[in-house]
Amino acid sequence: MTPRRPTGAGAFPKAVEIPAPEPPDPDALYAALDLGTNSCRMLIAQPKGSGFHVVDSFSKSVQLGTGLERTGRLSRSSMARTVQALRICQQKLKRNKVRRMRLVTTEACRRADNAAEFIRQVRHETGLTLEIIQPEEEARLAVISCAPLVSTRTEQLLVVDIGGGSTELVWIDVSSVPARDRARTIMRLHSGFHPPESPFPAAKVVDWISVPLGVATLRDQFSDVADDSARFALMSWFFEENLADFAPYHGIQERERFQIVGTSGTVTTVAASHLGLKRYDRSKVDGLRMTSDQIDRVIRRYLDLGPAGRRRDPRIGEDRHALIMSGSAILQALLRVWPTDRLSVADRGLREGLLYAQMSADGVLEDGPF
Repeated sequence: MTPRRPTGAGAFPKAVEIPAPEPPDPDALYAALDLGTNSCRMLIAQPKGSGFHVVDSFSKSVQLGTGLERTGRLSRSSMARTVQALRICQQKLKRNKVRRMRLVTTEACRRADNAAEFIRQVRHETGLTLEIIQPEEEARLAVISCAPLVSTRTEQLLVVDIGGGSTELVWIDVSSVPARDRARTIMRLHSGFHPPESPFPAAKVVDWISVPLGVATLRDQFSDVADDSARFALMSWFFEENLADFAPYHGIQERERFQIVGTSGTVTTVAASHLGLKRYDRSKVDGLRMTSDQIDRVIRRYLDLGPAGRRRDPRIGEDRHALIMSGSAILQALLRVWPTDRLSVADRGLREGLLYAQMSADGVLEDGPF
């Protein structure tokens, strides 16, 4: 018996329509939240050219890591302060209808035994989901945020991010990259410190380190030293000791082709003090280049003021006076051991790096000069 031909046999198959990928929305808002050992900071921004325009922001000292050195846990009062700050962030995110965001936390939550409990509390009380990022990603994001400040003359770059609980240092070699492309190749490190081989010249990460000492943790380790000057000297020496395994430490670099970029509240506070600003002005601080002599003069003045004088100094600020000497000890150690007499001041860091990384991944940034 001849088999019956099925209905529709021989007809042309229908084409399967695959919807085109949705183009990135150039008007979308992005958010980046950085919850550190000392501060909670957030930016909401819109892509603009090869950068972004800040729409809203938030910054508050929450001292999440208070007591962490002693107990290994986040205290109830620290968590309560932080949740209050995160509620404000949640309101800002909702008001601006932000859909693309990364909300990260760093050293305090990496080290605390009850970090998972705290993150559950935050999600329950605010609806926000915090992500604990590892030191390499924290360092990488700090690096790409500082890319626009890299000089075209720079061949060896050291980016230093002094946080509340840790300090990240990344040494980058851009000597093989054409001068005009150096900032752009550093920006490409958002995908990793060791990208796949490329036929084009690329920024190379020579070495990086995350030192588990920041302005809060270093201060806490030497809180039992009564004398102000002795405490400062001990903090600076101790931080330098923790850099012994950082490979470029031993190399001799050409001074004129070497650049240090420092990003932190310490660096921007020292810059504001140098400029004599009684009211902080980011436009005057971000990108400023200070000599090591200028930095030393500011630090000596801090020591001369003593704890009471620093507390009253409007250029230091209420949130910073208790941490400025531990941060200055870190800064002085860095300038003592590396071959440069200048430091580039960056009022930017993890939040800006998070924004650049998200926008680059979505393809909404123009490939032009910064």
